[in-house]
Amino acid sequence: MFVANVANAVFSQTHLVAAWLQAADTGSSVDLVAMFKSMGMLAKIVVGILFIMSGWSIGVMIDRMLAFSAARSQSRSFAPAVAGALKQGNLDEAIKVAERNNKSHLAKVVQAGLMEFRAHQASTDIPGEIVEASKRALERTEAIVHAELKSGLGSLATIGSTAPFVGLFGTVVGILNAFNGIATAKVQGLAAVAGGISEALITTAMGLVVAIPAVMMFNYLTNRVEAFDVEMDNSSSELVDYFLKRRQSR
Repeated sequence: MFVANVANAVFSQTHLVAAWLQAADTGSSVDLVAMFKSMGMLAKIVVGILFIMSGWSIGVMIDRMLAFSAARSQSRSFAPAVAGALKQGNLDEAIKVAERNNKSHLAKVVQAGLMEFRAHQASTDIPGEIVEASKRALERTEAIVHAELKSGLGSLATIGSTAPFVGLFGTVVGILNAFNGIATAKVQGLAAVAGGISEALITTAMGLVVAIPAVMMFNYLTNRVEAFDVEMDNSSSELVDYFLKRRQSR
């Protein structure tokens, strides 16, 4: 029953699109501005909401792409520099390297662990509790950086899941206006329903145009965050091993 209803809905929408395209091919160009002006107030509100959602999602995409690009670029220069400083046992230099690369997700995590470790350097013996304290500092910073990396992705997911329904609401409004046009004009034919059909098609298309990029970018950016999480886990593990080796060498 559900499949049959979906098939009927798709069939009806296909006929509406075909009729609209046939009208457009008769020689009159499609003027989106004129269509928007001819829309009812409720349909205009739907289009306005979709524009706001689109602008918000584009802003989040640009912000996250710039942040991830900076994190990747600085991490590539940070990793070899901090590794060289740690091999020489120079914690102060390693911390300075991390501070210079403050947009790197790895630098933020490593810096927290190093600063916690350095705070107890005055002790002649490094007990296991100090290593555990450094490990907890790494874990806390990982959680903070993970939250920073995911900033805005929740709104992308929300937009991607709700935009089609907002467009569908506009579609329902357009179809209702089309039937209202038939009842008011007391005639049948495309002319009586053209305004309502245009509202329905525009809002449907806009809902999809807003939702599809949002969903695609949400999945892509989420995968990037997961890759960053793996890198932070590996860096934390290597740093804890370094602390343990320093402890054993004392």
